[in-house]
Amino acid sequence: MAQSNGEKENSERDQYFKKRAGTDDARFHVVPHDEEEWAVKTEGEDAPDYTSDSKPKAVKEAKRMAEEACTMAIIHDEDGKIEEQHNFQ
Repeated sequence: MAQSNGEKENSERDQYFKKRAGTDDARFHVVPHDEEEWAVKTEGEDAPDYTSDSKPKAVKEAKRMAEEACTMAIIHDEDGKIEEQHNFQ
């Protein structure tokens, strides 16, 4: 059975994140978490590195982590779409 375009894109995205997981290239994402929380997650990891009840606090922490790791902080909106990116490379 052939993969649909959406399934193929998801598979390619998952492979991309797996390759970056645990490497210096892994980026930090601010994403909605649980009901009213926000999380900072490293690419390819399921568990959050940081959680907060406020998006601005999560963004601040993601930027700090990305700057320390010389990588990127990627901020998502409530629907999971990328809102902004901060490059510290």
